[in-house]
Amino acid sequence: MALPLPPHSPGAARTRLFDAITAVGDEAVALLAGRDGGTPIPGAEWTVAEAAAHLAMANELMAALAAGEERTYGDGTPGSLAAANAASLAERPERDLAVLGADIAAQAREFTAAAGPRAGTDPVLTPLGPMDLDTLGSYLLTHMLGHLYDIAVALGRPHPIDRQRVELTMPFLRTAMPRVVDPRSAAGHHACYRLRVRGGDGFAVTFTDGAAVVSDRPPRRPDCTIMTEPVAFFLIALGRYTATTALARGKVLAWGRKPWLAPAFPGLFAAP
Repeated sequence: MALPLPPHSPGAARTRLFDAITAVGDEAVALLAGRDGGTPIPGAEWTVAEAAAHLAMANELMAALAAGEERTYGDGTPGSLAAANAASLAERPERDLAVLGADIAAQAREFTAAAGPRAGTDPVLTPLGPMDLDTLGSYLLTHMLGHLYDIAVALGRPHPIDRQRVELTMPFLRTAMPRVVDPRSAAGHHACYRLRVRGGDGFAVTFTDGAAVVSDRPPRRPDCTIMTEPVAFFLIALGRYTATTALARGKVLAWGRKPWLAPAFPGLFAAP
């Protein structure tokens, strides 16, 4: 009989990630069941059905990448990814929410089936550049949670994001941060930020002349320390929540030599 894995072992973390991916895929089925696909997504150009179609296609893409296929999907810039999204939606006319929900769940399971036999450190090329296979899994979970949050808000339903799931998205969010810096807002920026998400490990983001580097610890005394509630951190990172609102509601605290840097920190990035 196999012994259970220690709670913080690499194998246990991978199991939690794969379990979350399949669970969120299954929750998409229930979220979409019997709903109106023509409902608009607040603040976006898509309807619920279009967002669901995008998720089904994105899950299929990531499952293919996990299986070792090489596919291109934009060049990592927000504009190219938006163009790729529009093209893929035009190529897939299916808008039946029951069909799309089943596809989202099936492709989430396909991902875990394809990734399971491979090493988590295997390199893969993704729409946001190279990363290892387990970080791609974190990317998939992040992507599903972000769009299912939008769908849940549009439908007036509970969203699927919680502290444990946010923890599993951190490997991708940390990897993506330097790749999604907004060159206009970050131009010439010099500052060291210490980020602490309640209940998880902290990390640092250091800007030197507009370029960001993520590290486990600050390379120097931080200019600004930001402590964030996990779900608020996730929604701010994906551009679904503003830092100003989070600060006003007590979901974000900031201190240090330059605490006034905190509200503008999310604006240094352009979520694709």
